[in-house]
Amino acid sequence: MSTRNKVHKQDKQQENEWQETPDVSMEQEKVATEDTQVTEEATPNAEETLQKQVDELTEQLATLNDKYLRQMAEFDNYRKRTMKEKAELILNGSEKSILSLLPVVDDMERAIQTMKNSSDVEAIKQGIDLIYNKFLSILSSQHGVQPIDAIGQTLNTDYHEAIAVVPTPDENAKGKIMDCTKTGYTMNDKVIRHAQVVVGE
Repeated sequence: MSTRNKVHKQDKQQENEWQETPDVSMEQEKVATEDTQVTEEATPNAEETLQKQVDELTEQLATLNDKYLRQMAEFDNYRKRTMKEKAELILNGSEKSILSLLPVVDDMERAIQTMKNSSDVEAIKQGIDLIYNKFLSILSSQHGVQPIDAIGQTLNTDYHEAIAVVPTPDENAKGKIMDCTKTGYTMNDKVIRHAQVVVGE
């Protein structure tokens, strides 16, 4: 084989190798183009996701703000209502007590009118006793007020206030209450006024 034929054969083989070998730069360009397309497709999805999250958070914020404003309004109404009720309680807290005592006042007015036109002392006395007992009954049944026992009882400073001491020949009477100058009272088992008493010694 001549030298010319050998050269021609080598050129032919090299040309075939070039045709069979892939173009690396073209393959890289193709890959880069595909990556760009994927990125472009992914970007709108990411933006949509972020926008959706922003919308959800905005809605949650609006809901919480509305709830907060409602609670503040309710609390303000409650505070005003409580203050009004407290003021009414201070002004009219004794209304029930006064109403329960008005029948006694009515009886006293009738007794006074009767005394003007009657000379029967015994009838007047009985009328006063009835009014007094009615008054005590109202205090006891409706207000829990009870008189404190005193005469003949041993002095008890929780209930009695000794205002005087008198000598007594009776040994059993020493330390005992001989007289009560002012009746004491309890209200629902609480002393609201001590009985003023005289004690024997």
